[in-house]
Amino acid sequence: MAEVFDDRLDAQTEISSWAAARIMGRSLGLLTAHMTLFAAKCGLALISILPIATLPWLTKIVMDRVVGDPSMINDAVPYPPFMQPLLDLIEGRDPLSIMMIVLTVFLVMLIFVGLRTAETELVVPEGRDEATKSENALSAGYSRAGGLLGLVEYLINVRLNQRIGNDLRTRLFERLVRLDIPTLDDQRVGDSIYRVMYDATQVPAICLQLTLSPAVALLSAGLSLYLMNYSYGDVAPEVVWVAIGVIPLGFAITFPFSALARRLNQSSRAAGAATTNAIEENIDNIGAVQRLGGESRELERFTDRSEESFRRSRYVELVNATLIAAGIGVTTLGGVIGFVLITDQIIGETLSAGDFTALIGVFLQLAFVTVEIGLYWIRLQGNVAAVRRVLFMVDYASEADVTGTIDGIRERVDLEGVSYSYPDGRQALVDVDLSFAVGEMVAIVGPTGAGKTTLAYLLPGYLRPAIGSVRFDGADIASADPRELREFVTYVFQEHVLLSGTIEENLRLGRPDAPREAIEEALAIAGATALVESLPEGLQTLISGHGDTLSVGQQQRLSIARGLVRETPILVLDEPTAAFDPVSERELVGALSEVAKERLVIVIAHRLSTIRAADQIVFLEDGRVVETGTHDDLMAAAGRYREFVEMQLA
Repeated sequence: MAEVFDDRLDAQTEISSWAAARIMGRSLGLLTAHMTLFAAKCGLALISILPIATLPWLTKIVMDRVVGDPSMINDAVPYPPFMQPLLDLIEGRDPLSIMMIVLTVFLVMLIFVGLRTAETELVVPEGRDEATKSENALSAGYSRAGGLLGLVEYLINVRLNQRIGNDLRTRLFERLVRLDIPTLDDQRVGDSIYRVMYDATQVPAICLQLTLSPAVALLSAGLSLYLMNYSYGDVAPEVVWVAIGVIPLGFAITFPFSALARRLNQSSRAAGAATTNAIEENIDNIGAVQRLGGESRELERFTDRSEESFRRSRYVELVNATLIAAGIGVTTLGGVIGFVLITDQIIGETLSAGDFTALIGVFLQLAFVTVEIGLYWIRLQGNVAAVRRVLFMVDYASEADVTGTIDGIRERVDLEGVSYSYPDGRQALVDVDLSFAVGEMVAIVGPTGAGKTTLAYLLPGYLRPAIGSVRFDGADIASADPRELREFVTYVFQEHVLLSGTIEENLRLGRPDAPREAIEEALAIAGATALVESLPEGLQTLISGHGDTLSVGQQQRLSIARGLVRETPILVLDEPTAAFDPVSERELVGALSEVAKERLVIVIAHRLSTIRAADQIVFLEDGRVVETGTHDDLMAAAGRYREFVEMQLA
């Protein structure tokens, strides 16, 4: 499977029966927040059962008392007790009057519960792929009844589905956006989108299929069998036993295929997520693909994944179609046997023509329930596969699990015996001891792969040290909620990530209520004032995703300005002058030196002109702190830092 799909974190996807049961139990827990809607749905669904159950007996009245000869009625076949008021009403009336009364009852039922067990189900057009089917499931509703009752139940069902689905989508999205950096590097964006948009939509179906659907189906079947036995148990017991035997057969045929259904649905969804990954990765990197002439290769890769997704989906549809055919076959067999037995009784004048219509009507209702019960468990397996994917990410360790508090930082940051290794085993930092004071500018220097970015990632809690501690004013930040921690730390990444929207919206991203003066000051420090003033709409100028309508240097200036707008005690800049010319670099470094008088400014840099202005320079190599000090002190020491500088000057 690993060669076909993209799962990296979620690689063990086999679902045992016990695991499926746990998933179902957890899904039911989501109903507790919406018990009012659920109770309304249940009440209306149960109310609809009795009116539908009266239809076979209404047809019996018409056949026996209007179409047929009333003298042929078999008094040994009693009507159900709830039909007695209607029987009293038509007693002694002529056939035309009886027909009018029955038509009136039909009309009332048509208005309130529909005619002939009509169902209410409105869905949007969908394809056979999991994506469109899953999205449709969230906005669809269903009622066994028609008419006004069915419409109201349908609307309640839609609202219930959407609320449950939205709750889980929101919870899942919160967990995904708070995954730590190493996990985010492994989790594909397309896969995350698929889990939020398509997998999470299956939870409402599980909630109803575990509770209301089997309850209503079994209650309907039980009521039909009770009425059949009440009226025909003494006259035609063999017909009753045939009807009873059909129901467990439907479930017995489908139950052995539950593990296969879970496995096929899981692989279908994983294949769909791989296709979504291919779309996201190509669109996000389309510029690089075009520049390298990789369009044909990427098209072939996407086509292969798309075909695999549809192939897996066809497997699911084939199993479902086979089981539907088996269920229909069982009910058809039962219906044929029942038909023969009923007609034999009619020929023998034990039953009337009205009894034929009543029994066939009950058999049709049982046939519907039998197929529903047979497919109930199989459909549930598909939903279990989807919800397992959701719950895997909901349960995955993330920053949301850390809920401690921190008072902030006013004086200093200390790293004590810090070591860190990435999940693949690479040792990034080894026994790091450092101290930074608020009010100074620190430059972190070293060759590529020395651990500079890893060290900086520790301050806002993007990474947590495996050994040692990071302390703000003596308080260990290991137990601090990362959201609270980042109120004190701003990180300006080397990759300039700007969002679609106006320049002002981008600048206010981390501080929506920032005053205009703070924005203007940040732009001035970053050297971006002239850029904004040169644009026709100024701060209201729209920029595209990633800021591709701007040059790299302009993107970098706006990213720095956005970080400055937050005015946090700690400001970390990763290669802030990489796209600057010497004059612009000198101006920015001078401005940052002024900013550092009130904050701790940490700069990851290679350029000597940026480094030498720092109050403290930390030289890293192979994850270890080799030297610390000012530029002049380290040059005088003639160590690794001096070699690094001389290599740049050579």
